[in-house]
Amino acid sequence: MSPSMNYDIVIVGAGPAGLLLSVCLARWGYSIKHIDNRSEPTVTGRADGIQPRSLDLLRNMGLKRQIMAHDPAKVYEVAFWDPSAGGKGITRTGTWASCPDFIDARYPFTTLLHQGLIERTFISDLETHNVKIQRPWTITGFHLGETTVEYPVEVHLKHLQRNEEETVRARYLFSGEGAKSFVRDELAISVLHKDPISNVWGVMDGVIRTNFPDIKMKCTIHSDHGSIMVIPREQNLVRLYIQIASSTDQDWHPKKSATAEDVQESAKRILQPYTIDWESIEWYSVYPIGQGIAENYSLDHRIFLGGDACHTHSPKAGQGMNTAFLDAQNLAWKIHLVESGFARRSILASYETERKKIAEDLLDFDSKYAALFSARIPSAGEIGQANHSQSKKNDENDFVKMFKASCEFTSGYGVTYPSNELLWSSNHPARSPHFLPTTIPAHPGRLLPPANVTRVVDANPIHLEQAVPLTGAFRIYLFAGKPSLTSRAITDFAANLKRKWSFFSSYQRDDAASVTHHEQHHPHSLFFTFCTVLAAPRQGIEIAKMLPEVLARYRTHVYADDLWDRRVPDAEAAAHAKMGVDEERGGVVVVRPDGYVGCAVRLVEGSGTVDALDEYFGAFTVKEVGRGGGRAQL
Repeated sequence: MSPSMNYDIVIVGAGPAGLLLSVCLARWGYSIKHIDNRSEPTVTGRADGIQPRSLDLLRNMGLKRQIMAHDPAKVYEVAFWDPSAGGKGITRTGTWASCPDFIDARYPFTTLLHQGLIERTFISDLETHNVKIQRPWTITGFHLGETTVEYPVEVHLKHLQRNEEETVRARYLFSGEGAKSFVRDELAISVLHKDPISNVWGVMDGVIRTNFPDIKMKCTIHSDHGSIMVIPREQNLVRLYIQIASSTDQDWHPKKSATAEDVQESAKRILQPYTIDWESIEWYSVYPIGQGIAENYSLDHRIFLGGDACHTHSPKAGQGMNTAFLDAQNLAWKIHLVESGFARRSILASYETERKKIAEDLLDFDSKYAALFSARIPSAGEIGQANHSQSKKNDENDFVKMFKASCEFTSGYGVTYPSNELLWSSNHPARSPHFLPTTIPAHPGRLLPPANVTRVVDANPIHLEQAVPLTGAFRIYLFAGKPSLTSRAITDFAANLKRKWSFFSSYQRDDAASVTHHEQHHPHSLFFTFCTVLAAPRQGIEIAKMLPEVLARYRTHVYADDLWDRRVPDAEAAAHAKMGVDEERGGVVVVRPDGYVGCAVRLVEGSGTVDALDEYFGAFTVKEVGRGGGRAQL
């Protein structure tokens, strides 16, 4: 077999999961065979909501600007409409923020844009890395052989319009095929259904004419004639989700359908006293609501499932595409660290344990959300309390608690991964006393809190969590405290980084001596980037004098923690305070390639800080790191 028939990965499906995985791995130099059974990218319908966390990710990948160039709709508030008193149509009963102020988000809105435009953004990026989606191709079979061979997965492919077949070999196979995954079915992985189908909905995209005042907002509408959800879109499009049937109907059937004309008439009745007419219909479909999750996400950590191949749920909360993005990102960097020789293959098991937990949380939320949408809409008074309540949690009513929990979850910021070798906890094999408690804001398994700092070299204000792009490497943030108090600890930290068996020295670049001085992120190692944040005004920081050479080399990642933040108004060093590290004595926060905190350590004089980091990394690196090359074991 010719070398061209061997690939690092075969990706089946060019939806959100498959495309984001492909983009990451293509950028990091992997050979990819990527197929899709459609003749062209999504033309109409499908997903359309990008949540705030996903927009953060797209920005970190350098793709946000291309997405926003399509002028998508932005949902800052959700409006609620209920039956009017006396049975005279509907009336607005309240609004609430799409991403409330208690969530520390850079982009406190949902971005609404046709999935096909999002797909084309990824496809254009792939083309710059010489990866082309092959269409229309499908997978007809596969076989996982001995995992000790270089390309253990044999994959059989077929063109859907020509009499053409192909057999290739790969290190990995990924199914992003959607709910009807051939790969999942061939593996006999069962889908566990959380709830029986209880509602059938129609979804319609079109250009409309109406006097309904909130047509440019996301709305949930309940009337005596049924329910509608309104979703504004780009280019004057509006998406309507319209309830067609419920299990409480006398003639209930889970496969009940309706024509586009039926749904239009239903919408006219629901929106009374307002009027609505369609200038054009771009897409229409009927679907039942049910929640399902794949029993497993992987076979031998060589064949993986992601996106809708793993989990299905209601589309109305806008989670499907976003969850798929994060599935793909989670898998991409773990494959990268394994194949590049940094991490042991065992870390691939955490793809399922981390992402399946999130899917289970999503299905639980979706079930409650669907029940809330189908039953009682909260009063305007309760909505106001949810937006503005400063009361203690134990004083809040059940709705306020549910609202806060669901808003954080739907925004994408509510994700908390369970502890494992990549996420430090008291059960982790790293036992140093210098690990900071998991109760601080920058605690393992959560996203690094956003923080504003000033870049020393050019005085630019910087979003710290966005300072390093998604390169597949760990980001090590040295919150250096007050230099007058921590200069010795900083010097010791740098000196111990360079000792023979440290995690840093063990993974130096082979070409480090010839790396251009313009390299900002990876002058020493392809697996780490260092950012130093000093609790001092920018004007008082001299990089060459205050930082050892190994840290000064990252001069574009040296920052002054001198910007006020309203969320910690009394802090002198707001970024330090938002992480939960000592503003004077500092600390070190290790962030995984996906932006989630791996561990946080005190900054101390001597070798203690680096010793702790050696223990943390040593739990999953291929090489033995630390004093004498010893390794902590799980």
